[in-house]
Amino acid sequence: MTPAGEGEPPLFRVEVGARADDPTDTVTAVSRRGDQLVITNRKARHDYFVLDSWECGIMLAGPEVKSLRDGRANLQDSYARLDDGEVWLFGMHVSPYAYSRNDLDPVRKRKLLLHRREIVELERGTEQQGNTLVPLRVYFKDGRAKVELALARGKRSYDKRQAMSERDAKREAERAMKGVRD
Repeated sequence: MTPAGEGEPPLFRVEVGARADDPTDTVTAVSRRGDQLVITNRKARHDYFVLDSWECGIMLAGPEVKSLRDGRANLQDSYARLDDGEVWLFGMHVSPYAYSRNDLDPVRKRKLLLHRREIVELERGTEQQGNTLVPLRVYFKDGRAKVELALARGKRSYDKRQAMSERDAKREAERAMKGVRD
């Protein structure tokens, strides 16, 4: 365990009911492996209506995990597909880790880990015309890499324009309210 740096919360937490000045009380270590957002696919919410989403595990090699922790990945043109009862993620670019010895293809397909009933739900959802599987974000939860996978339907261009005009109107209303509050 490393000592806490400047401005960081302490590494230890005193249990409820214990006094900080009593050395006999139990002290537990706080995990530094909490939730950490790595990358988001902001364009996905612009291009698709998100119908439902699932949290998936992802099978990665060790150097890929280190690159993800450094934030060196891209979900821009990625998508998921069902093949033989398994879900695969295509097009996610993970840059090679600088200190790795083995060379992995940065855009290789990666297996997503889901329960059988979730895979059946995904199959049923993608059977409908116009639905697709799109990754929304990659994050770490309890030290494990996770992908938020969404069942989505593509937007038409007029839907995109409408969403942009709503966002602009909301922004203008917030600016007006901020001027009233000050």
